[in-house]
Amino acid sequence: MNGMARWSRDYWLWGCVLVVVGLGLNACAPVGSYAPPSTGMAGEAAAGRSASARKAAGRAMADSTLRAPVPSPERPGLGTGWGDERNSPTNYTSFRRASSRPAGGVATIYYNDREGIDAMTGRKSTARGMQSAAGGLVEWGVKTGFSHATNYDSGGRRFVAGRKGQRYTLVVRNLAKSRLEVVLSVDGLDVLDGRAASTRKRGYIIAPGQTLEVEGWRTSTDTVAAFEFSSVSGSYANLRHGDTRNVGVIGLAVFTEKGVDPWTWTRREVDRRYGASPFAEPPGGLAR
Repeated sequence: MNGMARWSRDYWLWGCVLVVVGLGLNACAPVGSYAPPSTGMAGEAAAGRSASARKAAGRAMADSTLRAPVPSPERPGLGTGWGDERNSPTNYTSFRRASSRPAGGVATIYYNDREGIDAMTGRKSTARGMQSAAGGLVEWGVKTGFSHATNYDSGGRRFVAGRKGQRYTLVVRNLAKSRLEVVLSVDGLDVLDGRAASTRKRGYIIAPGQTLEVEGWRTSTDTVAAFEFSSVSGSYANLRHGDTRNVGVIGLAVFTEKGVDPWTWTRREVDRRYGASPFAEPPGGLAR
């Protein structure tokens, strides 16, 4: 899934998931796909800019928006900081939502260090790294390096354990038979524009059966700033917005495509396909 996703009238190519772009209900895509941020991409990347210009814009944006932490007592636990720049090319495609409401509601993952998770939970049990969401349309999780982060279930809530300075990525796998749009947030901020998250904003588009791995805050059409566990005061939410009230939560909203049944390939249809005969005779005798 790494590598540049090319523009296509068919909207997706081998192994690439496109993003939704542009006006109204259009969307765009990188390692998966993403809809054009309605408030502007984090790095304010514009079509026609050179790659070097877009990267420079991303660095300039980081320098201009990150500021000294708001003086306050240090909160314990983890936030998500602004990590190193990473290549993550993306393109745009079109996508019209079937509904303004996310399929199956909004899914959440809470994260903290182990001490913080112990303080937040009572009895808990370890859980799978990838778990179902949006009524089974997708499964998603958090990766640290080449493996999934440690997951816990407690009281119907999902927790992920991390440690300061550790990079992580968000992974979403499309289990449906149609394209899906996914809107992701970290610490209450949209991963595409770094501003207040909303399900009304556009997201990444994932082709059927494909997996999207989001490595960080998007700074241009080509780059992201890696997600990195940090102190709360060193979090991007605090450094850019001076607001830490939503630190420690990751959100997912999934949208289906208008006029498309995400479960087109039902079990019945699959069985009918396997029951097809390559040398079928007409009723009542041999073919003439």
